[in-house]
Amino acid sequence: MTEVTPDIDNADEHPSERHRGPVVLRRSRQSEDSTTDQRLLDSRGPSDWVHTDPWRVLRIQAEFVEGFGALAEVPRAVTVFGSARTPRDHPEYQLGRQIGAALAGAGFAAITGGGPGSMEAVNRGASEAGGLSIGLGIELPFEQGLNPWVDLGVNFRYFFARKTMFVKYAQAFICLPGGFGTLDELFEALTLVQTKKVTKFPVVLFGSSYWGGLYDWVRGTVFAEGKINERDMALLHVTDDVDDAVGVVQEAYKAWEDTH
Repeated sequence: MTEVTPDIDNADEHPSERHRGPVVLRRSRQSEDSTTDQRLLDSRGPSDWVHTDPWRVLRIQAEFVEGFGALAEVPRAVTVFGSARTPRDHPEYQLGRQIGAALAGAGFAAITGGGPGSMEAVNRGASEAGGLSIGLGIELPFEQGLNPWVDLGVNFRYFFARKTMFVKYAQAFICLPGGFGTLDELFEALTLVQTKKVTKFPVVLFGSSYWGGLYDWVRGTVFAEGKINERDMALLHVTDDVDDAVGVVQEAYKAWEDTH
């Protein structure tokens, strides 16, 4: 770290400062009793530095590098969201297996959050049908872990890094009934499509009895009051049929292929 002492005549205009790489420290912030390389080479002292924001940047970078590296050669894929709380004996679990199998049959890898419930069901269906089953897990306060039907798994610390992978390596979203996490992912996907951050990206809501009320509210309130337009409404496709859901995905993918 270098110290700069300006001319006395210009002291008010250019206060004394210290440089920490590209960072400039002035006034009360300039007082440090060691340099960056000294702290790097000194093995003594507390380990709090691994929890500082600059260190987190490297962790975030590492998550993107690991995710991109692991998924770079994944074939065309569909991300399926759904509740982690769906029991294995619930009809939605069986529907998840059917969707995973149908996606595999259509030549798509199935990407989920890698957890239990509906996510496990989709991974299981894809794996049992001979398709590629991918799980993108997340570190949570309660232990969850990747379900046993994940063939290729990546665990993330940060939601935003994980969400990037959900979108970057998928050609569509299918949303099974789910809670806040599913709703978060649904509306983020819709925002990315609406703002053309991603293109030719259908969003399928599977289960009209579950999603129908939300769809009606979006049309009856959000659309009716001019907050979105008809084109935005067309981004949502509600269905109860597995073949219809996969057909929407295939049609959108073919349209994308035709323009590329």
